[in-house]
Amino acid sequence: MRGEILHLNLKDGMPTVDEARRRFAEALRQARKDGASAIILIHGYGSSGVGGKIRTGIQSSLRMRQKEGLIRAFVTGENWRYGDPTTEWILNECPALDDDPDLDAGNKGMSVVLI
Repeated sequence: MRGEILHLNLKDGMPTVDEARRRFAEALRQARKDGASAIILIHGYGSSGVGGKIRTGIQSSLRMRQKEGLIRAFVTGENWRYGDPTTEWILNECPALDDDPDLDAGNKGMSVVLI
C-alpha cells in the first residue's frame, strides 16, 4: 500500500461524532503503518444541508492532528481545488490525487488528508 490513497467513508452507518473520530484515528494509524500517502475522508455535509456534526467534529480533529504533527496537511472539500495553496501543495506531494473526481467539485462532504 506504499504511496497509495486510502478512501474512508466515515458517515457509513450513521455513527456518532466520537465513533467517527475513532474510525479516523484507527484508519490514520493503519495508513501510516502501511505507508499510505493520503486519506480521502467522506464525512458528509449533514442531512439538513447546513453542515453536519461529523463534518465539524472531524475537521476540528484534523486541525488538532496537524498541530500535533500526526498529519502533514489537510484541505476541506470546498477548498479542494486548483489554485488553493494547500491543495496545490498536497498535489505536489501526492500527484496521484490529481485523478480524484472531487478535485474542483466543491464537495463539502469530504476532506483530503496528507499523511
